[in-house]
Amino acid sequence: MTKRISSPGVIHQVIRRHRFTLKKSLGQNFLADENILKNIVQAANLTRDSYVVEIGPGAGSLTQYLAEAAGKVVAVEIDGRLKAILEETLQNYDNVVVRFGDVLKMDLPKMIAEEFPADAAVTVVANLPYYVTTPILLKLLTDHLPLRSIVVMVQKEVADRLEASPGQKSYGSLSIAVQYLADPSIVMTVPRTVFIPQPNVDSAVIRLDIRPEKRVAVTDEPFFFQIIRASFAHRRKTLMNNLMHQLFPKEQKEAVLDVLEQAGIDPGRRGETLTIDEFARLSENLKPLTAADH
Repeated sequence: MTKRISSPGVIHQVIRRHRFTLKKSLGQNFLADENILKNIVQAANLTRDSYVVEIGPGAGSLTQYLAEAAGKVVAVEIDGRLKAILEETLQNYDNVVVRFGDVLKMDLPKMIAEEFPADAAVTVVANLPYYVTTPILLKLLTDHLPLRSIVVMVQKEVADRLEASPGQKSYGSLSIAVQYLADPSIVMTVPRTVFIPQPNVDSAVIRLDIRPEKRVAVTDEPFFFQIIRASFAHRRKTLMNNLMHQLFPKEQKEAVLDVLEQAGIDPGRRGETLTIDEFARLSENLKPLTAADH
């Protein structure tokens, strides 16, 4: 049986033996805590019929547990220098494939089609590098992948934003983008002390269950997100001020006020108080004004 890569001592041994140096620029923080690794796998609800994409396997500590719980694991790693380490730590797992490359540049639908059966519902599990958390999550959610759920370790502050509700300080355009497509729930918070090297902030594991249907129906998705971004452009400004400053010429002020009134939304509110349903209503009602503008 391959030695577990789930304790600081073993990870340090492997790193030293391979003369590996961790790169801060890649956000490499290896997780070294058996209980947390087990809890992540448990949160993913895996069975032998499960198919998993892991992003950033690092030294393979989480990959080992995933391989024991799932039918097949495809691990995507950006750092080619980890090849020898992963060959060693995953040598006894014949249901793991490691692909080297940048997940943000990969054709994920193609990779999933190549690696898994046609009807596979895939779970993504990852200890995400902090510096690319948001782009990776948005790519996973918008690439039209056959995903069941996403279970990821992220910065605690980001987890709070993903799960935030209207009126909360953390609530913003990222909260809405994620909740439009998935139901988020924080599984656990994770202290910085369980990583090698230790980061400056605490982390959290969050689970995103992909919704069978989007939370709200909108006829023009890009415009819907345009309205959301504009509404959060300056958090201290009112909704009306942000919309006028970001999207509409001053000649349309009365028309915008009329639309807000029709939608039952007070123009003096701030963007962070609006629900996803209200943003959907707003974008549907404001859309005709953009047509009138051209």
